Amino acid sequence: MLLNSAEIAAWVGGFLWPLARVAALITVAPIFGARLIPRRVRLMIILALTWTILPFIQSVPVIEPLSPAGVLVVVQQILIGLSMGFLFRLAFTALELGGLIIATQMGLGFASLVDPQNGAQSPLLSQFYTLLGTLVFLGLNGHLMLVQLLVDSFEVLPVATSGADRDLWWTLVIWASRMFAGAILISLPAIASLLVVNLAFGVMTRAAPQLNIFSVGFPITLVLGLLILLYSLPTLLYQLNNLFTDAFESIGPLLGGTG
Repeated sequence: MLLNSAEIAAWVGGFLWPLARVAALITVAPIFGARLIPRRVRLMIILALTWTILPFIQSVPVIEPLSPAGVLVVVQQILIGLSMGFLFRLAFTALELGGLIIATQMGLGFASLVDPQNGAQSPLLSQFYTLLGTLVFLGLNGHLMLVQLLVDSFEVLPVATSGADRDLWWTLVIWASRMFAGAILISLPAIASLLVVNLAFGVMTRAAPQLNIFSVGFPITLVLGLLILLYSLPTLLYQLNNLFTDAFESIGPLLGGTG
């Protein structure tokens, strides 16, 4: 069997370019890109996903992989995969930011542990919200929907030398504001409730200046904050559902589709 350079380039590019998009997505996406997952396991997931979605890719341009055009195609696929994974990363960052705001209001900002997902220290409540958001994400089959969006992305943005434009980055910037809004909505019940508690402490300090408000107020704020977290869990689940739904619906405009 004789093979020419065009056939070899088509075979290599047909696997290399989808591999670049899948690898970029898995590296940045939440859960899949967590640092607690060994690199070998992550590599096996990337190879398995790439091999699985190859039959769903309609066409791949016949370009020499080591040519300037081939390098440009690889860069485009990496940018598309990174943008998709980064959008879902922003959704989980909203949980971490919301937990940080609540921990600061409760006086638990100093209580931090090493986050196994990011490999850095984060407040305890941020890890609690991240773990809860991960369970909700898996319970809603978000990981399967993310794989389905990855397959659909090859139809909306096929493998080519063009694809990632300025509108794509502007969509990410706009959705970053949704991250801060989501963090505020998640922490809003605790912020409003603890604000009332702090105002009550201020009135108590004015009424009885001899009262040591620092020794009395801290345990009260901590206990009330935990009770507020307990009774605000239904609202948190509602906010998580809206946050993940907005993330999935934003993938369509991000890729140039209809959403």
